[in-house]
Amino acid sequence: MSTSPKLFASAIKDVNFGKNVKIIEPVNIYGCSIGDETFIGPFVEIQKDVFIGERCKVQSHTFICELVTVGNDCFIGHGVMFVNDLFSNGGPARGNKALWKSTSIGNHVSIGSNATILPVTICDQVVIGAGAVVTKNITEPGTYVGNPAKKLK
Repeated sequence: MSTSPKLFASAIKDVNFGKNVKIIEPVNIYGCSIGDETFIGPFVEIQKDVFIGERCKVQSHTFICELVTVGNDCFIGHGVMFVNDLFSNGGPARGNKALWKSTSIGNHVSIGSNATILPVTICDQVVIGAGAVVTKNITEPGTYVGNPAKKLK
């Protein structure tokens, strides 16, 4: 016996766009705000209540979950993953937003491909190396690499 799955199509829905935003489909973007002159690559998901500043580039295969704010002039490389659930109860929050944490990215921040960003605050003028895992707030400008990410210079 077989049953049919319930299918959902990727879409762009309820988004507040600034001027001259460019998007390469397919994407799944909903309930968020995207600033002027920002570029969104293909296979990107941006969830509700996300704010992305002006003149940003979000490269393909990136996932930006709820409660993320990105400043202006930021670069988010291919396959960057943002996390808002730290499994504080020993497993996924299963939609319980009271358990989710927020992330704030400053201005002029570049995040290398395949980096993972846990709920943190990253100040302005920071470079995150490819594949880095950011587990703590970054309060000084510089370049951060590794798992967990540490200041290189």
